[in-house]
Amino acid sequence: MEKLAREFIKDKRDKKTHKPEEVTHFIQSYLKDEIPDYQMSAWLMASLLNGLNKSEAAALTKAMLDSGYQFDFSNLKELKVDKHSTGGVGDKATMILAPIVAACGVRVPMIAGRGLGHTGGTLDKLDSIKGFNTRISKAEFQSNVENIGYSIMGQTEEICPADKRIYSLRDVTATVESIPLICASIMSKKLAEGINGLVLDVKVGSGAFMKTSEDAKELAVSLKEIGEQRSCKVHAIITDMNQVLGRHVGNANEIYECMEILKNTDESKELYSDCRELSLVLATHMISIGKNIDLNEARKLAETALEDGSAWKKFLQLVEAQGGSLNIEKPIYEKQVLAKKTGYMQSFDTEKIGLAGIIMGAGRKVVSDNIDYLSGIYVEKKIGDQVKENEPVFSLFAENKEKYAEAMEMLESCFEIGEHPIQAPELIKELVL
Repeated sequence: MEKLAREFIKDKRDKKTHKPEEVTHFIQSYLKDEIPDYQMSAWLMASLLNGLNKSEAAALTKAMLDSGYQFDFSNLKELKVDKHSTGGVGDKATMILAPIVAACGVRVPMIAGRGLGHTGGTLDKLDSIKGFNTRISKAEFQSNVENIGYSIMGQTEEICPADKRIYSLRDVTATVESIPLICASIMSKKLAEGINGLVLDVKVGSGAFMKTSEDAKELAVSLKEIGEQRSCKVHAIITDMNQVLGRHVGNANEIYECMEILKNTDESKELYSDCRELSLVLATHMISIGKNIDLNEARKLAETALEDGSAWKKFLQLVEAQGGSLNIEKPIYEKQVLAKKTGYMQSFDTEKIGLAGIIMGAGRKVVSDNIDYLSGIYVEKKIGDQVKENEPVFSLFAENKEKYAEAMEMLESCFEIGEHPIQAPELIKELVL
C-alpha cells in the first residue's frame, strides 16, 4: 500500500528518512495532480529544515530526470559539456563562455532557468534581446547544437516537468537554499541534456545562496557526486559573490556587457575584467573536459577564441538562429546613489543589490510578475576602490519612475566605506576536481 502524502510529509517533518521508491511515488503523484501544490510546498519546507541524505537526493534527482524527455547527442563524436552557476547578482558568464567553448569545437547544450530569489536568470537576460526565442523546440535545440555548436533553451513541458513545477514553487516559498533540493534541480536538468561533462560555478558570499565556504564546498561535492554517479565528469569551481560580477545588473544591461566582452573591446577588458576572467576560467575547464586536454592548453584556446572574434561570431550565429535582433544600446541611467563620505569601498550586501533590481522590475517577486527588461543598476565602485563624498556608487534606470525611491533606499544601506584601502576578494576561491 502506497504511503499517503500527508504521512510522507509527516515523516520528513519528524526527521525520518524516505525510501527511494517513496520519493519516486511522491513525485509521480504530484505530476499526476494527485498531490496539490500546498502539500508539495509543505514537503519542500520540511526538507529544507530537516535535510535530505545522499540516497534521498539521488532518488529525487532520478525521479525528476525520468519524469520527462532526455536528449541524445550520441551521433556527435565530440563530447558535450555544459556549465551551471548556482546563481549570483550580475552573473552573466553563460552568454560569454558558451560561444567561446563552441568556437573551440566542444558542443554545449544548455537548458537554462529564469531568475530565482534575488538572482537573475539566463532566460530572462536572453528574452531582453528582441525576438530571441528561448522556447525553441527540442528539434531546433538539437539542430543548433549540431550545426552551431551550442544552443540555449528553457525547460519545455517535456523536459524534467517535475523539476519545472517544483522550481517555481521553491522560488516563492522560501525553499531555494536547500542543498539537496538545489542538487536535484540542477542535475536533473543537466543530465537531461545528454552531456558528458559539466562545469559548476558554485557561488559563495553575500550575493550567493551559499553564504559560507563550508556550505559552498558541501554543495560542490554533492553535485559532483550525483553527476559522476551517472558517468558525467564534473569540475566544480567555488567563486566569489561578495560583489556584483562585472558592472551591470538587469537583463538588457547585462546583455550589453556580454556583447562588449565578446567583441573584446579595450573598455571591456578594464571595466568588466572580473566577468571576463571568470568566463575564461569556466570556459577553460569546459574545454579541458570536452577535448581531454590540460588546463593550460585549454586556456590558450579559450583566449584565442575570444581575441580573434570567433566567439563573437558564434554568439551572432545563435542570436540569428533563435530569431533575435541585436539592437541593444548602451544603457542610459537616470538616478544615482551617492557616497556620503570619502574613503575606500569595504563591502557590499550583494543580495540587497539583487533585491533592489527586483524592486525596479528586473526580476520577479512572484511567478506571474512581468519583467521590465530595460531596468537595471550599474555598479560604479568595486571593493577596494577609492570613493569620494558625493561620488556615485550606483546608477539606476527604471521605466516605472515610482520604483526608484524604494530601490535607492535599499542600495544606500548595502555598502560600507572605510578609511583604509583593502584588497578586492579573490575571484576563484577553490577548485573541486
